[in-house]
Amino acid sequence: MAGAALALIVAIIIGALYLAQATMTVTTNRQLEELVARRARLERENEQLRAEIAVLRSVPRLITRATELGFTLAERAQIEYLVVEGYVPQRPESVAPLQADDALPAYDETLSGWLQRQWEALVQQFEDWAGGESAGGPVEQRLP
Repeated sequence: MAGAALALIVAIIIGALYLAQATMTVTTNRQLEELVARRARLERENEQLRAEIAVLRSVPRLITRATELGFTLAERAQIEYLVVEGYVPQRPESVAPLQADDALPAYDETLSGWLQRQWEALVQQFEDWAGGESAGGPVEQRLP
């Protein structure tokens, strides 16, 4: 009788621990699902706000708003320039033009010449590889 009671108590304890673990897992998964749904909702709201900002910053919208505030397009006669005494604008230093002796080399490479060099390099690699393995020693790599 005592052994059966002890086995029943151990089974109840194991069942309670399993139930607690399962409850914690389900609760954590539910919270994770809620957070994922919240993130998706916030991303949608952000995209909606970006779209609204783009509409509000569009040039036709800005022109309409400026007109509503009483602004008009300026004509040439209405534009006034302000001259500031002693102001020297920063201009980029002039670049000397290329001299005849500084000319770039002529490009005279052809596709067939390039393909021939590539093929020769590939063949050389195979020959080096085959020669290195047949010798039985380590393969040495050649630097260009």
